[in-house]
Amino acid sequence: MPETGTVTDAGSGGLIVFLNGTSSSGKSSIAGELLLTLDGTYFHMPVDAFHAMRSRREVTPEELPGVLRRTWRGFHRAVAGMAAGGNNVVVDHVLSEPWRLRDCLALFPPRNVVLVGVHCSLAELRRRERARGDRPEGLAARQFGLVHAHGRYDLECDTTEASAAECARRIRDFLPRRPFPTAFEQLAAVSR
Repeated sequence: MPETGTVTDAGSGGLIVFLNGTSSSGKSSIAGELLLTLDGTYFHMPVDAFHAMRSRREVTPEELPGVLRRTWRGFHRAVAGMAAGGNNVVVDHVLSEPWRLRDCLALFPPRNVVLVGVHCSLAELRRRERARGDRPEGLAARQFGLVHAHGRYDLECDTTEASAAECARRIRDFLPRRPFPTAFEQLAAVSR
C-alpha cells in the first residue's frame, strides 16, 4: 500500500515544478509568474530555450528527428543536473512522445517533482497559435491528444479562462501541502 500524507521533506536536491501542456497552452507565462510568486530561488528552464541554442545550420528532414531527440535528452539531463545541484527548477515541457516521460522518470527523483497539467481548449489554442505567429499552424492540435495521455498529475490548471497569475498562485499554494506519493512516484511505479 502506498504511503499517503503530505510532503514535508523532499530530501536532497531541488524541487522540480514540471509544467506539461501543448504548445501555446500558457506554460511559459505560468513559469514567469511562478518566478515572481514563489519563495526562494527558482530557475525557469524552458525546452524552447534549448532549441534556440542550436546552431542555425540547415537541418535536413532526415537529420531532424535525431537532432530533436538529442536536444530533448540533453534538456532532461540539464534539468536533472540543476536539481541535483540543489536548485529549484520550473520546467515547461511537452510530453507528446512517451519516451520523453520515460526519460524524465529515469532521471528525476520522483519525490522532488510536482507534475502540473496545463490544459487549454483546442479553440483557444488555435487562436493563440495564430496570434503568436511563431509556431507551425496546427502544432497544438497535433499535440492535443498526446501530452496528457499518461493521465496523472499532482495538480491541473486550465488557462482557457484562468490567467497565468491565477494558475501560478494555485501552484504556489499547493506546494507546501502537496500529497504523496507524487504523480511522478506513481508513474515511476507503473513504468517499472
